[in-house]
Amino acid sequence: MHMQRAIDPTFTQWKNSPVRQPLLVRGARQVGKTYSVVDFGKREFNNMVTINFEEQPEMSACVSDLEPKAILDRISILTRETITPGQTLLFLDEIQECPKAITALRYFHEKLPELHVVGAGSLVEFALKAESFRMPVGRVQSIYMVPMSFEEFLIALGEDKMAKHLQKADLNSGIVQAFKSRLEQLFRQYLLVGGMPRVVNAYQKKVQMNELQRLQSGLIRSYTDDFAKYASTAHHKYLKEVYTSAPRMIGRRYKYSHINPSIESKYLKNALALLDDARLVFKVCHASGAGVPLMATMNERKFKITYIDVGLMQNALGLQADTVLADDIMQINAGSVAEQFAAQELIALADPYTEKRLYFWAREAHNSNAEVDYLMEIDGMPIPVEVKAGARGSLKSMRLFLREYPKTTIGVRYSLHELSYVDQILSIPLTMINQTPRLVRDFLKKGP
Repeated sequence: MHMQRAIDPTFTQWKNSPVRQPLLVRGARQVGKTYSVVDFGKREFNNMVTINFEEQPEMSACVSDLEPKAILDRISILTRETITPGQTLLFLDEIQECPKAITALRYFHEKLPELHVVGAGSLVEFALKAESFRMPVGRVQSIYMVPMSFEEFLIALGEDKMAKHLQKADLNSGIVQAFKSRLEQLFRQYLLVGGMPRVVNAYQKKVQMNELQRLQSGLIRSYTDDFAKYASTAHHKYLKEVYTSAPRMIGRRYKYSHINPSIESKYLKNALALLDDARLVFKVCHASGAGVPLMATMNERKFKITYIDVGLMQNALGLQADTVLADDIMQINAGSVAEQFAAQELIALADPYTEKRLYFWAREAHNSNAEVDYLMEIDGMPIPVEVKAGARGSLKSMRLFLREYPKTTIGVRYSLHELSYVDQILSIPLTMINQTPRLVRDFLKKGP
């Protein structure tokens, strides 16, 4: 099965860029980094030479010095492959196992810029911190990969035409009524399966649901096994505490005391920062709606979190498949599942060259608390976003935000409601979150 990913054109653009630097593909284990790089290598190069430092630890000796030509000679002899700059892709996989290879990327850039070099790794941040290592900033480009979005899931299941329909639907046309039942069924399936490529691949092959859930449980375990590998024993304990508690923390204000009141918060704070760096959880920090960039008004002490993947989240919470596929799915853990899905879609929308951050807004006043699930920035305007599990739901906080910040002329609600606009609120179906920038821009340009 060919997995078409939204990031694929980014690799081709990188290959042809006149200011190209060695590329480091970052992201959690099993989000599809290796698959995408290998697919790119086969498509775009005469040949590809791959070293996997996890499976071939002896290859680390090839990077005993930082002289690119000498490194290539050693790799060439050991792999019995010819490496021709401009025609060969050199792929250094699981590069976190050989931090010196990351340092070497800088020298490839400086001394052999015509060679295309890609490194990929999971938990790169863990390995680098353990080695007291400095990233060669300005000499290496990083791109970030995340699990498959809902649109990528549709395409993997052969629903390309449905995906194209959603790319074109607007306030005038909406989603064709005849498609709604099928689309909702696919949406429920995604909430259960999630976007981890191995699980999506198994689902596409009609693997039994209990086997899919075993696959998901194995992935969750593989992350905690990684902690043991890259973190000290003491840190491992805190990482595990924060990581295993994450699925039940979605959608509410994060408090370290809710994780384990017997552990000092500074240890949990450090563990959470590492997991955020490694993209296993994402911090959603408070920001003011007064202006952009949102990062300028970010308050890191007030935050929520979101998890790597909605399918893994449901698995970790012990939800049964028949419950998720039932008609009342949105009544069970409704808010947190919908918020997790929305966060994943918004993160997947980001430019892969940037570390995507999510924000939320809250006002805490006597007898007048208000909170908006997410804040996004479109064309210089802060846009408040509410996520509703059903078709209905109060929007008091959203309306308060719009009154308080009149420069923001539109709010967005994600729900099971159809595509519509009423009284400053653009309602976008959960299945069309990735179309938000297009829909908001169209609206602001043309009006309702």
